[in-house]
Amino acid sequence: MSLHRINIQAGNFKKGLEHQYLRGKFIMKNEGKFFRESIPLSEVFTVELATEESVISLGGAAGWGLAGSVLLGPVGLLAGLVLGGKGKDVAFVCVFKDGRKFLGTTSENVFNELKNNIRATSF
Repeated sequence: MSLHRINIQAGNFKKGLEHQYLRGKFIMKNEGKFFRESIPLSEVFTVELATEESVISLGGAAGWGLAGSVLLGPVGLLAGLVLGGKGKDVAFVCVFKDGRKFLGTTSENVFNELKNNIRATSF
């Protein structure tokens, strides 16, 4: 298992590429904090592909209505956006059991690994 980057677009964590997924844990950067936070997959409530509906339904609570409209409106659906020569990236929404959430992008392979590992830890 290797280090995978996650680009946070909106939510309860610092925006940008300072986040990773490694060995069944999210390594997340919080705004204004020096150290990163390690969050195990057992703390994930749900991970799903970002659709316009999922972004809008979560947007009110997290204040990301604008992010959703910018990301999903003009482009259509960001999930499945093909980046020239770099493979397929997907947008996804992750909600933790403590209520924190984020809208992020990562490679399709990493998203599938997340989904599979979350299913394995939920039994």
